[in-house]
Amino acid sequence: MVKPMPDHPSTTIEPGASIDSEVADMTTQRPSPQPGRGKLSARGVDFFYGSFRALTGVSLEAYSNEITALIGPSGCGKSTFLRVFNRMNDEIPGAKITGKVTLDDEDIYHKSVDVATLRKKIGMVFQKANPFPKSIFENVVYGPRVHGEKNRAVLRDTAEKYLRKAALWDEVKDKLNESAFALSGGQQQRLCIARSLAVEPEVLLMDEPTSALDPNATFKIEELMKELKQDLTVVIVTHNMQQASRVSDKTAFFLLGEMIEHGDTEKIFTVPHDQRTEDYISGRFG
Repeated sequence: MVKPMPDHPSTTIEPGASIDSEVADMTTQRPSPQPGRGKLSARGVDFFYGSFRALTGVSLEAYSNEITALIGPSGCGKSTFLRVFNRMNDEIPGAKITGKVTLDDEDIYHKSVDVATLRKKIGMVFQKANPFPKSIFENVVYGPRVHGEKNRAVLRDTAEKYLRKAALWDEVKDKLNESAFALSGGQQQRLCIARSLAVEPEVLLMDEPTSALDPNATFKIEELMKELKQDLTVVIVTHNMQQASRVSDKTAFFLLGEMIEHGDTEKIFTVPHDQRTEDYISGRFG
């Protein structure tokens, strides 16, 4: 179960609010996380699509070098909550969030935060692979190019480094200039992971990254997740109970916009505290 959180002032951010791009990067003099505090933290988060309340009072800590899985039936708020962490919901008209969300104890919804910089630190991989209409090479180095890297040798090294991290290098090293769309679905998803890693994020969010893949591709992505957590905080949304039990260290169960239970994955799947969690995991609903 989630530990009680201290009282905190509420933060409300409307999508489209102005961002002061001249404020210094969040990385400047970043304080070290307090002992026992997560890399990512959500405290008392409510989220609204207009008048519809999609999340109610969600509090969660996601720790460095761990995989946290968000599970629950469709429409329960998992993906909405995941997108809260890199402000993807800002683009939705009428969306509103209250509560507090932090990265290394820095409020990511503070008006001084540059969203582009935030999304460099908190990368995201979507349910459907979305490679750019470019070559394999240009997909991987897209982020570094945007952030000012022009040295061709550096870009070549970057492409190899992150294609290796994504367990894709051996499969594509002889066709880096071919279209990314020539790859299989599983290869495209790993390419998107390599593209996310190339800007060296601290956190990787993954929204059902294997739901459209075959078992072999799913296995490769799951093995990759386990390797990535050595360097990153990973948060995934999955409908696959077996996947959550295989790859995650912590699991959070969502239902009707509330987080019902959160804790060590083994305990959640063997001795859950809440009957609703047990009912969902055992297949009684969902």
